Amino acid sequence: MSAPDTRLEEALAAYLDVPPAAVPGPDSVGVVSPRSITFSEPLQLASGAAFGPYSLTVETYGTLNAARSNAVLVCHALNASHHVAGISAQDPSDVGWWDNMVGPGKPVDTNRFFVIGINNLGSCFGSTGPASIDPATGRPYGASFPVVTVEDWVNAQARVADMLGIERFAAVMGGSLGGMQALSWAIAYPERVAHCVVIASTPRLSAQNIAFNEVARRAIITDPEFHGGDFYAHGAIPRRGLAVARMIGHITYLSGDDMAEKFGRAQRAPAADGAFRYGYDVEFEVESYLRYQGEKFSRYFDANTYLLITRALDYFDPAKSTGGDLARALAPVQAEFLLTSFTTDWRFPPSCSREIVQALLRNGRPVTYAEIDAPHGHDAFLLDDRRYHAVVRAYYDRIAGQLGLGAAEGRP
Repeated sequence: MSAPDTRLEEALAAYLDVPPAAVPGPDSVGVVSPRSITFSEPLQLASGAAFGPYSLTVETYGTLNAARSNAVLVCHALNASHHVAGISAQDPSDVGWWDNMVGPGKPVDTNRFFVIGINNLGSCFGSTGPASIDPATGRPYGASFPVVTVEDWVNAQARVADMLGIERFAAVMGGSLGGMQALSWAIAYPERVAHCVVIASTPRLSAQNIAFNEVARRAIITDPEFHGGDFYAHGAIPRRGLAVARMIGHITYLSGDDMAEKFGRAQRAPAADGAFRYGYDVEFEVESYLRYQGEKFSRYFDANTYLLITRALDYFDPAKSTGGDLARALAPVQAEFLLTSFTTDWRFPPSCSREIVQALLRNGRPVTYAEIDAPHGHDAFLLDDRRYHAVVRAYYDRIAGQLGLGAAEGRP
């Protein structure tokens, strides 16, 4: 039998919009399966409501040492999940969203650290969320699912740590919304966080960011198929609104220079003489790209989850309780910090990270700060920038040294 034609497989996968199956390499955590943990005791929410029972979906990589001192919690951003690294056993084309960061010999080295990814409450990737069945009614929660906050997610994650017997994390880390959770961990559970790694994040959203979130939410809520959030009962999905919301969000993740380099003013299918078509269908390559991203997103993400998560983003402001004084809000923190920002990130610009750094220094906390000159905007925290990864790697080498975990092995 002849060997399979990989070019044909790749072409067919591209045609079907299904990526070819990934093959785990020596620096991969391999094929992974999540587990679901159910909590019968209701979770007290910031809103005053109590929610439960509920389940959280969890993945782990590496081995928890006997002292249970090498655990690292990775908190996810808006459209990510518990699937941080490796290849999903349910879908061989699904590679973890931070697979370039977590694995054997990678910056967060699973030969030394036990890494945990938890899908947040209210998400649509396995944990209890708006699309889940409400045991009281036998129907999806839909619009009745409570509003949750970053602090609620952190309290739910703490319950997972309790179940795993982890009293103190070697580090809690995250990028963007995940960085907000890491910061919240250091404030809410100071004795349980040795190191806090906050990447491309902010201590609060600007008015501009809240405005972008509101436009995205209105796109969903005003979609005729939204049905007040109970679209599940109608057999409907507000795809158009969700697609537009994703298009709006995606623009904020890229830098102007990156978009100019990728697309410029290139036309999608210009006339032979380069003339415009004088209509409102796709004219430019950037329009085609955004429509593709929006439509793809609308096929796998839940509209109510998008509303919940963007509102949690809006509400996050640890200094609110101290009259806007971030240093006072961070006074309880005991962790050492690594903060990283990217020069072209205009969603959460370096000034946001610098504000956290200054507040920590006012409290005498040890801080390492790196500002990376990268062209990719906010999305840079997900990419393979050599300098960025070197900073994270060096910081985790330091953590490993403090814990006596030995030298890293198997690095590329």
